[in-house]
Amino acid sequence: TIDMPRILSIDSLRFIKTYVDSSYAVHMDFRGHTGGCMKFDGLGIFNPKSQKQKLNTKSSTEAETVGSSDYLPIAIWTTRFLKYQGISVSSNIYYQDNESAMRLERNGIRSASKRSRHIDIRFFFFKDRIEKGDIHLLYCPTEDMLADFFTKHLQGKGFERFRDMVMGTIPVAPVEDPSLAHTPVQERVGSSDLETATWKPCDGSDAR
Repeated sequence: TIDMPRILSIDSLRFIKTYVDSSYAVHMDFRGHTGGCMKFDGLGIFNPKSQKQKLNTKSSTEAETVGSSDYLPIAIWTTRFLKYQGISVSSNIYYQDNESAMRLERNGIRSASKRSRHIDIRFFFFKDRIEKGDIHLLYCPTEDMLADFFTKHLQGKGFERFRDMVMGTIPVAPVEDPSLAHTPVQERVGSSDLETATWKPCDGSDAR
């Protein structure tokens, strides 16, 4: 075994980053699995979560939407806790690596197809939080998605890299921000109806 210390250093409490990821239908009853964690500026993470989802989903997009909704209260609570300690959070970034789920969270029913309209309305309170400015939703490439450590059986260098980030022995990889500014891809649920769907990129412009 490796005796490895866990390091948590904080340079500022005003900048919060949350990483959330979900694996689709990985349990014996075909339920998904949600992983997430948070970090301040500095080394190491806090509020780790690795939990089986409480309902069955019909696509990876739905599993990601459910997972992000399940973890969101933790991010909101942390911000409010700091506020009542007199600390104003100036940046609350929420990272995901599934662009289809992010469009549903940004646009709600306007980005839903026949294969995703059944998703319960309670999972769309994410959209309200984005509009209120409570969180800033950004895309994180899968290779840098720290929450993968809590959802997948990583091996080799991939495991060691994320392990070292979680334990705080190396910095978490920086993620650039234009989020979804590039051309959006179709929702990964196999519906041809999406060819005529209306998408809304994060830059505020309209696109089809």
